[in-house]
Amino acid sequence: MKSYICAIGTANPPFKIPQMQVADFMAKALQFDEQDTRKLKALYRVSGIGQRYSVLQDYTRENGDFTFYPNTPSLEPFPTVQQRMELYRKHAVDLSEDAVRSCLENSSVNLQDLTHLITVSCTGMYAPGLDIELVERLSLSSCVQRTAVNFMGCYAAFNAIKLADAICKSNPEAKVVLVCTEICTIHFQKHAEQDHLVSNALFGDGAAAVLMQGQPCQEVCLELQSFHCDLAPAGKRDMAWHIGDTGFEMTLSSYVPDLIKKGIKELTDRLLQGLKTKISEINLFAIHPGGRRILEVIEQELGMTREDNRFAYQVLRDFGNMSSATVLFVLKALMETLTSKEQDEPVLSFAFGPGLTLESMLLKVHYAKATV
Repeated sequence: MKSYICAIGTANPPFKIPQMQVADFMAKALQFDEQDTRKLKALYRVSGIGQRYSVLQDYTRENGDFTFYPNTPSLEPFPTVQQRMELYRKHAVDLSEDAVRSCLENSSVNLQDLTHLITVSCTGMYAPGLDIELVERLSLSSCVQRTAVNFMGCYAAFNAIKLADAICKSNPEAKVVLVCTEICTIHFQKHAEQDHLVSNALFGDGAAAVLMQGQPCQEVCLELQSFHCDLAPAGKRDMAWHIGDTGFEMTLSSYVPDLIKKGIKELTDRLLQGLKTKISEINLFAIHPGGRRILEVIEQELGMTREDNRFAYQVLRDFGNMSSATVLFVLKALMETLTSKEQDEPVLSFAFGPGLTLESMLLKVHYAKATV
């Protein structure tokens, strides 16, 4: 039994915000003095991010006139969890729908053919939820089997892919769509601690949908080979995601890259153990760009070059970190470059999140028109 990633579609909200414009907004919101503003802008300049997308136009408005945040110098009274969740519900289904339609537009699979729907998100929740709203919005069968993967963070796409893999292997006729939708920018927290400054500098909004089947249905597909996950409990306080009184609060310390560096080689060895593949034989990579420094330490530890990691840097530059959707943007960018020359080439993919959780996945390029 096999399973394949047949297509990936992505979507972003309309407001594209240059990274340094976000820095200006944050400095004013935090009421920083000249020295702290200079330090904050230095952090944003070295982030590797050129722009991000948001459902909020507020981040683009230099002189106030906000539609979500209060039009006061201190942004008080600060938006509540309820206000943020209302915004999430308003935009999440639109982004998800756009991503699913983009995924299927060049596929032979119709919406009515789908047998399973998996929704993934850690930036909002409600019930009846995003899954049911998508069934109605997309006119899916009311009998489509639905699963929600919630509040797992940046690595959650891997859990959705594992679930879809199991479904496809148990039912070769299954047609599974999973959609990761994250609206991170509604959770800006007005704190001056370093981990809050870092998280505010990284996250953007986006959605990505994946079509998976038990047989290849496109010219270029990715065949699932193996998964391996591990925990680094020493880092559970360095990357965390909690619900506070005024939104979801991210803890992201500067120690996270070092923790990933310590565990990434062993994670890779265990993933490849028993397979006829060595790390030296892998030329294609899809790594979740949690941040520029994370990409750099993985390259150092695994002997990769920046060129090997180019898809991750491209997504980081153009979109920032969109939590669970991000690694799917990277996989999509990689798939768009594949030709028959890469037939049977292995693809190594990683993602990381609270726990500290380290997820890995090995795929293989399947090209329908490859010559033997």
